[in-house]
Amino acid sequence: MKAGTGLLSALALFLLMGVVFTQRARPKKPTKRPATTRRPPVSQPEPVEPTDFPPPILGPPSIFPDCPRECFCSPSYPNSLNCENRNIRNIPVIPFRTHYLYLQNNYISEVTAEPFLNATEVRWVNLANNRIHRIDKQVFNKVPALLYLYVQQNQLKEVPSGLPTSLEQIRLGRNRISKIPSGAFSNMGNLTLLDLYYNQISDSDLGKNTFKDLKSLMQLNLAHNNLKKMPAGVPGSVIQLFLDKNRIDDIPKNYFEGLVHLAFVRLNYNQLNDKGVPKGVFNVSTLLDLQLSHNQLTTVPVINGHLEHLHLNHNSIESINGTQICPFNLQADMSDQNLLPRLRYLRLDGNHLSPPIPLDVIMCFRHLHSIVI
Repeated sequence: MKAGTGLLSALALFLLMGVVFTQRARPKKPTKRPATTRRPPVSQPEPVEPTDFPPPILGPPSIFPDCPRECFCSPSYPNSLNCENRNIRNIPVIPFRTHYLYLQNNYISEVTAEPFLNATEVRWVNLANNRIHRIDKQVFNKVPALLYLYVQQNQLKEVPSGLPTSLEQIRLGRNRISKIPSGAFSNMGNLTLLDLYYNQISDSDLGKNTFKDLKSLMQLNLAHNNLKKMPAGVPGSVIQLFLDKNRIDDIPKNYFEGLVHLAFVRLNYNQLNDKGVPKGVFNVSTLLDLQLSHNQLTTVPVINGHLEHLHLNHNSIESINGTQICPFNLQADMSDQNLLPRLRYLRLDGNHLSPPIPLDVIMCFRHLHSIVI
């Protein structure tokens, strides 16, 4: 009897708990989505190029155990180390056997001496189109026989110091060079080409002794800088002198007298007018090609009979008198073809001239093959 009573009590308690659970309030579903507040977009700063460097490109293992993985060592050219276009940031260790080193088109920012410790046989280094802003002076102590150094299209602010005296060519165009340290080209008697194109060089950066030791220099390129004057102390060995896109407005009367090998002069895109061009300054017997385009000349300058190409386009020339500009007397005997002026190409378009070409011009320059007006 007692057992039955206990069973009924337990059953009643179980039913009572079920009623409590079934009567618990269920949460109501929201009838509409709660309002959200949109935050204004955060403006990001403009990215600084390059935002991210791509990963270095590693090549397969080489037959040369000393070949860096970032480079390619061709079995056909064992003296060449090809590391161009590999996205590298740092110069790898250069093997002793290397004569030709190609590092162009990468992301190198500094050139230090460590990779060159054993690179004493290097003759040719191409570092063009990187982000180089510094070259340690000690680098050149490691490559005493270097002949060609190409560092164009980088971020150098001055000509590197300690350049090896063995150099024959150095290309420093398209940098930010505004300083040439004193003695930068000392004892460089083997240099034949110096390219400083498209930098920020002004007259004060070029002293009269800057090029003093360059006894073998053949090409000097100072185009696209900030020069107002003709550079002083140009070596007499120079054959090509390029000064385009400066602000030069005056040429000293005897400027070209000591340049006994000069054959090509480019002064396009300057500020030359008749006053700044002394009569006869271009009467140089060695001169073959003279370019004076995009200046402010109103008359044709006197030229030498050996000149073959003359560019005078886009000036302010209104007339051309063959009698005045002819290097020879038109009344003289011109039967000897060797005595005739050698001008073959004359460009005069972009001036205030209209056809036809005056007859005395044709009579003087009988070798003219092309004239543009």
